[in-house]
Amino acid sequence: MDKIRLTSLSHGSGCGCKIGREDLSLIIEHLPAMKDSNIIVGTATADDAAVYKIDDKRALVQTVDFFTPIVDDPYEYGQIAAANAISDIYAMGGRPLFALSIISFPTDKLPMSILEEIIKGGVDKAREAGIEIIGGHSIDDPEPKYGLCVTGIVEQDKVVRNDRARVGDLLILTKPIGTGIISKAIKTGDASDDHIKEAVRVMTFLNKGASEAMVEVGVKAATDVTGFGLLGHLYGMLKGSGVGAKIKSSSIPIIQGVYSYAKKGFIPGGTKDNLAFVEKNVIWDDSISQETQYILSDAQTSGGLLISCPKGKKETLVDLLNEAGCLAVAEIGEVVDDKENRIWVN
Repeated sequence: MDKIRLTSLSHGSGCGCKIGREDLSLIIEHLPAMKDSNIIVGTATADDAAVYKIDDKRALVQTVDFFTPIVDDPYEYGQIAAANAISDIYAMGGRPLFALSIISFPTDKLPMSILEEIIKGGVDKAREAGIEIIGGHSIDDPEPKYGLCVTGIVEQDKVVRNDRARVGDLLILTKPIGTGIISKAIKTGDASDDHIKEAVRVMTFLNKGASEAMVEVGVKAATDVTGFGLLGHLYGMLKGSGVGAKIKSSSIPIIQGVYSYAKKGFIPGGTKDNLAFVEKNVIWDDSISQETQYILSDAQTSGGLLISCPKGKKETLVDLLNEAGCLAVAEIGEVVDDKENRIWVN
């Protein structure tokens, strides 16, 4: 296969080129109210996936996610995109059933063998999750994009939402962060092979075991950490739940090399936007550096689950997460009583 830098064809400034949360919120606020009584989770709390009642006990969970290349290997890109999309189902406590692919590809710029590898990566990762990609849609477009629309199922009394965190819950994170900053270094050709390999390992790791663990212990609140960064997704959870949080930065797992890249200025535009959005609700300890602020706001792709766990269930959850082989099992903070939804970081 020809050596082609896929990331050089990506024009977005942030990981996944996601539209900012503030812009999206303004748009959603002006949409007509949803009237279908079967909708369990819609757009109101900006949760990870939609949940729709299909009978007295079960509900469908559905999500869609796609983005431009963040690594140069097409097979790895396909795997990352698939893992990222399927993660939204896991974040809701659901079990994926099947997926449809979304493809845009510049047929006049790249050989079709590249697209074949991207699709193969997606298919293999979907099969690792126990599902098939059974259709999809493609367009010829100057910028390659790939992702999935994933349908899953969940028992209604086991739906995990981002608006059910309660005061006293402990916050558990299941993957290290920093993939957005490393992806920026990849795009400029400055990332080391070892750091690229580790970032790919993090992004292709499925959240299946973490999801099954939290459902087994009866967790009610969680989110997956993706484009809005750790603090952005945490803030969404706190706002929906009407609470605040205290975070210990030294307990947050970070991919090796990320701090060094941040110090050298490899900060994606999406990460900068994330920090600008959350900083009015964050109270930083004087010891927190600018680099750490960016890292905690870093736009992630296929990040881990951020689980709000009642203290009495923590030990069992931690044991199950370790048994599942999660890349991190880190207690990073605690949910506190605060109606202004502030986040204290020390």
